[in-house]
Amino acid sequence: MAVRLPPATLPAEAIALAQEYADGRRVPAEPRDAATVVLTRAGASGPEVYLLVRNRSMAFAAGKAVFPGGGVDPRDAAEEVPWAGPSPEEWAERLGCEVAEARALVCAAVRETFEECGVLLAGPSGDDVVADVSGEEWEADRVALESRSLSLSELLERRGLVLRSDLLGAWSGWCTPVIEPKRYRTWFFVAALPPGQVTRDVSTESVAVRWVPALQAAEEAERGELALMPPTYLTCLDVAHYPDADALLAAAAPRRVAMHTPAVEDGRLTMPPGYDVLLRERGRL
Repeated sequence: MAVRLPPATLPAEAIALAQEYADGRRVPAEPRDAATVVLTRAGASGPEVYLLVRNRSMAFAAGKAVFPGGGVDPRDAAEEVPWAGPSPEEWAERLGCEVAEARALVCAAVRETFEECGVLLAGPSGDDVVADVSGEEWEADRVALESRSLSLSELLERRGLVLRSDLLGAWSGWCTPVIEPKRYRTWFFVAALPPGQVTRDVSTESVAVRWVPALQAAEEAERGELALMPPTYLTCLDVAHYPDADALLAAAAPRRVAMHTPAVEDGRLTMPPGYDVLLRERGRL
């Protein structure tokens, strides 16, 4: 049975809107494929996660604290992308999708992480990772990616790098509820901050960025100090159970992702089975 996440009930207008969709009086928006990356690093009290607070003018998740990520670019599916690590075929099994879609999702995860926080999950070979991507030339490449004047495959080829898919782990899948006018089918990945790289305040879509212990982020959300969407809140609770990024990636290695679409039942959003343990630990059920 699905778990309901507090607050106990949605606003009356949201409940009424959900009923219109259920009755067929409205047609839900088609969700767009997206990837998001839970970027982690070691902290004194457990793993820390990197969060961006989105501009209030954004059409989706305005004002919310989110992990780096975004929609898939058609060029993310390019077969010629230099690649090391688990193959797109292996990722298709992990992510529960077609091979071309899996390739695009992994590429989108790597591209968006570089665009939004200046971290590049790539290296000169499958055994190495680029250590410093903070110079002016790298910033020009990041801006070109963001403007779509440069594709990820073009960047990697020109730099003599390969995408390191082994630096990612599959974590979960969430689809925006039908009551939202803009919807995404989002695959959540986990990754550790590569040695030698640093995150920067580079996103044009955010007003603030921060590293924060995963549990602290969830606690701030519970107190109303930090705006998190339910998947982000639950992911923070989940990540907080692991001592470090290595343990987190080890837990992700055998995972097979199933996409969950929260529905409105009895005035509440439903959550996937299994999250009840996390919520009970926080006294949220």
